[in-house]
Amino acid sequence: MLSRAKKYNGERMKFPIKYVKNTTGTSFAGFDTFATSATDNRVNLEFVPKFYQMTTALPLDELSANATEERVLDLAKLEMASTANDMADDIGTLFYGDGTGNGSKDFLGLEAIVDDGTNAGTYGALSRTTYTTLKSTVTASSGTLSLSKMSTLYNAATSGSQKPTLGLTTEAVFALYEQLLQPQERIAKEVSMMKSEGNMGKVGTGLIGGTGFTGLFYKGFPILADEKCTSQVLYFVNEDFLDWYALPMAMTTPAKYRSQDIEGNDYSDVEGLGFSWSDWIKPTNSASIVGHMYLGGELISANPKRHAKLTGVTSV
Repeated sequence: MLSRAKKYNGERMKFPIKYVKNTTGTSFAGFDTFATSATDNRVNLEFVPKFYQMTTALPLDELSANATEERVLDLAKLEMASTANDMADDIGTLFYGDGTGNGSKDFLGLEAIVDDGTNAGTYGALSRTTYTTLKSTVTASSGTLSLSKMSTLYNAATSGSQKPTLGLTTEAVFALYEQLLQPQERIAKEVSMMKSEGNMGKVGTGLIGGTGFTGLFYKGFPILADEKCTSQVLYFVNEDFLDWYALPMAMTTPAKYRSQDIEGNDYSDVEGLGFSWSDWIKPTNSASIVGHMYLGGELISANPKRHAKLTGVTSV
């Protein structure tokens, strides 16, 4: 999502949605009269930006022990890269949440977006009870995963050419899906995690500097195992209706820090994920330098009914 961020515009992002059909259409002949009253069939979803930060701090005595300019820069860059990766890990968790954490300051996640009102009664400041088009399909699996249940879920999120493009689940549920496949169908492929713009939904060139993820396919789209995914849940999402809208933090610079040299790092490259950097700040009460890594914006779906999820999956 971050790799193909869109620009956040204004204090609030507004998305007009159609919630009822225009019913003024009619056949006619001769001098039949037509309806002239306007129909109110649209309403606006509204979202305010959210922000996340992580602090990087270095003591001056440690920097003094490595006082060459090159060594100081290397140490600072290494620390900032480590912070960016830890922050990416945190954000991965938030993107599966319901946005209510820390007094509802967290980014919206899939638990709020792909919902029927159970976890998030309102979405984009609108009631899902009043505007039922904001409801995603949520189906309780009653414990078991089957191809027929997956097919029903797929059909519920499909309308014409609009179909799910990505499946996300836990490693445990991913293994259960693999058990449902015939041996000749268990073909794991390297899957790109970023679409190319303007390619009619075809898989793009992938993450910059990344290697992709192993996916099993279902009805032409990949099912991916993600350790961040909500337990016992299988998501079907349509990436055409799920975007990260980025809002750069004022008075900061974009962060482009590579981190391939950090042992234990799970993110091969954080460049391009939309981070910004405050630059180093000298506190008045300690011998140190402090900086802040920021991310601003919101994860938004302007059409939640195009997503679906199966819950409570524990066996086949």
